[in-house]
Amino acid sequence: MPKKGYRKRLKFRADDMSSQRVTVADYANSDPSVVKSGRMRKAVANAVQKEVKELCGLEASHVPAEDSLSVTSENGGHCGSSDELDAILNLNELTASKKKKTKRHKENSAAGSNGNEYHIDIWLVLASYIQPEDIAKFALICKNAWTVTCTAVFWMRLYKRHYRMNAYLPVRLRPERIERLRSLRACVIRSLYHMYEPFCSRVTKNPSIPESTPNFLANSKCLLFWCSKVAGSRSEAMWEFNFKFKKQSRKLKNSCLNGMKPPARYKEVHTNPDHECCLLQVSTFNFIFIPVAMGMTLSYFTINVSTDMRHHRVRLLFQDSPIWNGKKPRGDQGVQVILDPVHSVHLLDWWHPRYPFSARA
Repeated sequence: MPKKGYRKRLKFRADDMSSQRVTVADYANSDPSVVKSGRMRKAVANAVQKEVKELCGLEASHVPAEDSLSVTSENGGHCGSSDELDAILNLNELTASKKKKTKRHKENSAAGSNGNEYHIDIWLVLASYIQPEDIAKFALICKNAWTVTCTAVFWMRLYKRHYRMNAYLPVRLRPERIERLRSLRACVIRSLYHMYEPFCSRVTKNPSIPESTPNFLANSKCLLFWCSKVAGSRSEAMWEFNFKFKKQSRKLKNSCLNGMKPPARYKEVHTNPDHECCLLQVSTFNFIFIPVAMGMTLSYFTINVSTDMRHHRVRLLFQDSPIWNGKKPRGDQGVQVILDPVHSVHLLDWWHPRYPFSARA
């Protein structure tokens, strides 16, 4: 039996409800032949949402308590426990919130697309707190930060910040000679490998014989060669063969600083005659006569075990021109240099403390 006031509830719903009627076909358990989508239409959902908001607002105070409760229970006959209706309300609120956030994000992105450009003096102040190993990261922040790393002031401050009185420095790297603008950047970097502890530890950890044969010397040009007699560890004389190579440079296509040159007024600061150069230093127990290979290109370089199985053997093959596309060099062509037995092999970059100074530096 229907409760008392059932007709009154139906009359209230029929008079106050919007033009969109909620029918059985609007629910998920309805006949698929009636509603193919299987869900409530958007217009009906909006009408129900509007009606619920009105009942929960000021207009609900004008409705009798019994009628208000009955309308709520009638609407909640299927969703009066608020499962489906709450899901619809939450979905609409979530969609509106996402739209507002997306719109706000787009506005902020459009407003800050160009960013803020700070004066170069600010970057110069920040550069005073940058450690030597983080200079490359600092220079990649923006163009002004990179410009600061090109100035003579930046390198002089870096030198004075890490200078130590008890550090052994070559004559060219001492304070009275470091004030020259020519090759200032190269000289400061070299001095850091005498004074800055993290850089000094890198040098001392280099083994006497590389664990594997370096492959970056392929197609490098031999600029200079000399040999000298040095004292060995056992008070016996050894011979040191030095090959100065110019590395084959290939520019990175996607490099951030590719094609960027220092300003013209700081050209002398960045002058470095030994840029991309390295020194191959091979020590042997006795003197070995080798042919002249200056001006030729290194095409093959190996370090393996000597014939007596106690030492190492170094083999160098020089060609008149570079060999590309993975082609193997022919042993019958070019100049071959074999050093056996070998005591130690060192590859010294231009910034290494044992790398000789260029006369033009």
